[in-house]
Amino acid sequence: MRELSLAQARRVALAAQGFGRPRPSRPDGARAVTMRDVQGLVDRLAQFQIDTISVVARAHQFPLFSRLGPYDTALLERAVGQSPRRLVEYWGHAASMVDVRLHPQLRFRMARAADEAWGGMRSIATEESELVAAVLQEVRGHGPIGARQVEAALLARGEGREREHWGWNWSQTKRALEWLFWSGQVTSARRTASFERLYDLPERVIPASIHQASTPTDAEAHVELVRRSARALGVGSEACLADYFRLSRVETRAAIAELAARGELEEVRVNGWAARTWLWIGDGPVRIPRRIRARALVSPFDSLVFERSRALALFGLDYRIEIYVPEAQRRHGYYVYPFLLDEQFVARVDLKADRPAGVLRVKASWLEPDTGLGADEVCAELLAELHEVARWQQLGEVVVEPRGDLAAALAASQGGQPGHPLVWKGSDIDHGAAAPTDRQKEPNS
Repeated sequence: MRELSLAQARRVALAAQGFGRPRPSRPDGARAVTMRDVQGLVDRLAQFQIDTISVVARAHQFPLFSRLGPYDTALLERAVGQSPRRLVEYWGHAASMVDVRLHPQLRFRMARAADEAWGGMRSIATEESELVAAVLQEVRGHGPIGARQVEAALLARGEGREREHWGWNWSQTKRALEWLFWSGQVTSARRTASFERLYDLPERVIPASIHQASTPTDAEAHVELVRRSARALGVGSEACLADYFRLSRVETRAAIAELAARGELEEVRVNGWAARTWLWIGDGPVRIPRRIRARALVSPFDSLVFERSRALALFGLDYRIEIYVPEAQRRHGYYVYPFLLDEQFVARVDLKADRPAGVLRVKASWLEPDTGLGADEVCAELLAELHEVARWQQLGEVVVEPRGDLAAALAASQGGQPGHPLVWKGSDIDHGAAAPTDRQKEPNS
């Protein structure tokens, strides 16, 4: 059995996730990132998780920035919201924008909606079948359409119910729409500027060749989903491969056995990992990078850190998102981005885009333990990446607030005083290409 050191496994994982590759750049300063780059990450990662909270950028937007640098988010909106669609919304790892070519493989989940959908959705399907039918008819006749418009139309005909407010306290109409979405009878055509989902029939959204494709068996679907998980992760345990698309362990185990028999997965031993581990070899002989050169802030919902125990085992990153923790009890902050430098996470920052003030606020900054790097080296690279975030988000200043064990060094590294905010004045705020750093120019060795 092939043996990998933990460092080798880490490099394989980072390369599979698209890190360590040069960020696109154009010497003339024109927009460097194109739809081809977006499609490349769709091919590689298969999905981008969605979250309603937007502190700096939407959760599905940030993974592309982490790998490509500043880009025009309209590219992603076009990929999921305009024909020919490259992505479609559905339940992947969680609510996600998924490679549209995987829509047939996810039909098994649609077929299991009566058993696996959330309780409120299942009850609406059984207890309010006439309402569900009326909602579907409204989408059929008027889609793409939002939940509010559907509800208003039903209320006007006396078929709906008043609701107190939106949010997690969904109306019956919204529950019906989400049941239809989970069960595959409707899908998302696009999102509004306020991020409200617009529903339509799948045949009007999914490319015809994909919509009309035959439905694979459950076993065939799991083989393809585990294949895409393995390609995206590079190396991982059964638990990692199951978690990527939230598959059952039993069905994942069977898919792993099938892929191993086909010569697409190889069982390996990773020093320090007790679980059986699998290496993706389906694209040909594995080339283990001798080193990875990377610099990136990573969203809490990035596929690199989907599985928290994997992040801990591979990188020593003990990460928990604290958005639902009372403020006084938070350890690192509200919405914290781990900072990847080459092959390790070396810091984490709690960020907020203060758009009225035109400022990217570093609410807190922390140095990771045992990185072997000094605070000065970490701060220099972290500040450079923070500048890129500010430029991408069209924010004119970066303000470092005095919280966290890295805050004083982060401020002092660019002329600020310990305990006082650092202010960086942006001068090149657009979506064009910035001059790449050595880490961005230098490919894996």
